[in-house]
Amino acid sequence: MNTARDYQAIAQQYIAAWNASGAERAHAIAQAFAPDARYTDPLMQAQGHAALDQMIGAAQQQFGGLRFHLDGQADGHGERLRFRWTLGPDAATAVAKGTDFAMLAGDGRLAEVSGFLDLVPQAL
Repeated sequence: MNTARDYQAIAQQYIAAWNASGAERAHAIAQAFAPDARYTDPLMQAQGHAALDQMIGAAQQQFGGLRFHLDGQADGHGERLRFRWTLGPDAATAVAKGTDFAMLAGDGRLAEVSGFLDLVPQAL
């Protein structure tokens, strides 16, 4: 991946995976993540498509009715990617915000994501 537009598309696929549900979520995860991809943040971690699906499903249950949104433009260089996201109701103030750093696999899908929480709901 060499252009900013490529990095933006990868980040958008990632966000789509976090917002998808049911069988659509499994498909979105397969599009965004390499088969053995790893995810970690201060609250959760997962490796592989099945574990990512379970983790994202649990997050959706915890934050029912809220959606992830890409916050600004993703950027990267080589196999590295950085982007910001928000979580909240559509067209309303975000209840959570974060910055994620990722390593890309050779096919352009996410191989590893490290999430940092910039704003966390008080209930966590």
